[in-house]
Amino acid sequence: MTARTLFGAAYYAEYHGEERTELDLDLMKDAGFTVIRVGESVWSTWEPEDGCFELDWLRPVLDGAHARGIAVILGTPTYAVPPWLQVAHPEIAAETRTGQREPWGGRQEVDFTHPAFLFHAERIIRRVVERYADHPAVIGFQVDNEPGLHLFHNEHVFGRFVDQLKARYGDVDTLNREWGLTYWSHRLADWSELWRPDGNTLPQYDLAWRRYQAELTTEFIAWQAGIVREYASAEQFVTTCIAYPRPAVDDESLVEALDVTAGNPYYAMQDHLDANREPDPVTHWTTSGVAGLLRQADRLFSSNQRRFLVTETDAQSIGGSAFNLPPYPGQLSQSAFALISRGARMIEYWHWHTLPYGTETYWGGVLPHSLRPGRVYREVAEIGRRLGTIGDALDGFEPDADVALLWSNDSRYAMEFFPPLARADGEPDPASYERIFDAYHRGVVDAGAQARILHARQARGIGAAALARRFPVLIVPGLYVAADEDLDLLRDYAAAGGHLVIGIRTGYGDDEARARIDVAPGRLAGAAGVWYEEFSNLQDEIAVTARADLSLSGDAAGRAWADGLILDGAEALADYAHPRFGAFPAIATTPHGAGRITTVGTVPNPALAADIVRWAAPERIADALAPERGRPVTVSSGTLAAGERAWFVFNWSGDPVEVRIARDVRDAVTGDALAAGTGLPLPPWGSALLIDRSATDRA
Repeated sequence: MTARTLFGAAYYAEYHGEERTELDLDLMKDAGFTVIRVGESVWSTWEPEDGCFELDWLRPVLDGAHARGIAVILGTPTYAVPPWLQVAHPEIAAETRTGQREPWGGRQEVDFTHPAFLFHAERIIRRVVERYADHPAVIGFQVDNEPGLHLFHNEHVFGRFVDQLKARYGDVDTLNREWGLTYWSHRLADWSELWRPDGNTLPQYDLAWRRYQAELTTEFIAWQAGIVREYASAEQFVTTCIAYPRPAVDDESLVEALDVTAGNPYYAMQDHLDANREPDPVTHWTTSGVAGLLRQADRLFSSNQRRFLVTETDAQSIGGSAFNLPPYPGQLSQSAFALISRGARMIEYWHWHTLPYGTETYWGGVLPHSLRPGRVYREVAEIGRRLGTIGDALDGFEPDADVALLWSNDSRYAMEFFPPLARADGEPDPASYERIFDAYHRGVVDAGAQARILHARQARGIGAAALARRFPVLIVPGLYVAADEDLDLLRDYAAAGGHLVIGIRTGYGDDEARARIDVAPGRLAGAAGVWYEEFSNLQDEIAVTARADLSLSGDAAGRAWADGLILDGAEALADYAHPRFGAFPAIATTPHGAGRITTVGTVPNPALAADIVRWAAPERIADALAPERGRPVTVSSGTLAAGERAWFVFNWSGDPVEVRIARDVRDAVTGDALAAGTGLPLPPWGSALLIDRSATDRA
């Protein structure tokens, strides 16, 4: 893959009512596009009838793109099944409850494990990829699209699930014991007695079911990747685009069969990107706030700890006819460089032109409905110009990290089934895991630090001593589903010199989502010098006051939850200002080995979370560039192949700001040299990319 950051959009010439491929490609070239994604949404165009293939319609797009120096990512169309296939084989419909077929008329309605579907899917994959794999424009392949939308309840899917349980547990007596099936008279005498998941109320069953569904998605994507690689050259990559909120996705496992991680971060714009506000989410699949956007990028990086591709993101409003928040001037550039600053090596918009028909009629593309280049096109073209000037200056870029955070897909699954937190209406909140995790991730951002997200298995692979050297601070927000070895790693990490910060529910469950028969936090209480036996939901925020060396903001508070922490060797750092909860410390800390363990017994509000991070990581990498920065300015950074450091500076507000630079740098776009002490002006929603100047440059 090229060393330059790729830039472009999804392009569907076949969606136009009239031929305008040459015009579109000329406009893309003028906008600095270097890549387009094609072909993944139109199986019925590739194969309008069973076994009748029309493959040449895409050739003018590929030829035209190549002539203009625009690379192409070719998609396999398996996520959007043609009508003739669902008519001929209605049995391939996904069942979202047992016997309840997903109606046709949308997309991804199919059980992709069904043999009839797999036969036709393999046939179209082979025909399309074989036809264009040797085209010089094609640099890579995207298999399927945003997989993992449904949990399949089809008969043969359930049968495979039972077979998997047999292989794992051996006999029903073992399953009875491990899942606690004595409860409510659920003991099995034979495998045939296992009930369907529709009416299940047991968390152990649900966790196994969710893990299994994610494995089906991983298996399907790996199967497609294997077929594509029979035709692809060594220089062509294979990926899929991940929608991280999907219920049947384990991103860490999913990317193992792929060459590069790719995903689709969507986010709310306008005032939702104002760092001086605390916006509410607008949909379950978009984020609000600066930290939310950065968290999406950090999650993309986390999947295989390497740079990633953004295969879709906002051009205009994305979210339906009643959701119209086009970007303020400057926000598109700002957001693109924010994603790049956390590891993106490609930015592609969804999509080139806004459709005049269909479900996504009001999902705005680079061109509006008129198809006339307007303000958004001009701003996108300016991003293309900037990236063209930057060229390969970001080759070898690796984002910096002051703090690591541990992510757990298993804990997310478990908390969706048994949410610990409540919504405003008092109902259980299936987004509890994200709320707990995002509280700390936002704290990292608000504290002026940078985050690296690790999966538990990745942390185990690094090992305790190396983990402590690489990441002096490790935050574990809510590791509810945790094997013994995961918790032992955390304890050993602190002993090796790391500062371990643990949040609520960490260590409370084992790897079957069973509450541990142990003093909480399980396997960590002794080392942490603190334990608890009771916990409470909080109806309102409770102010937190500081003790010892911790400095707290005036509005620091705990939200949603309080553990009744009892000191057993640890020192209290903060207390609740509350007649009952004041009996328990909100935060406690103690040395452990060469390091430290800090226990946070609540979900910190933004002020408290930032205070915790500032205390745990008092020296932050970005301080070397802009030590006096404050909201709404953020700085992201990373190292380059030559050993230099790249600095991304952002103004997340509608007012101009000036940032005082504390080291000698050069502007990667203008080439201007900035000496230490210089004021860097940033316009509203402005951003800049600066690179350290070498001794030769300064001379």
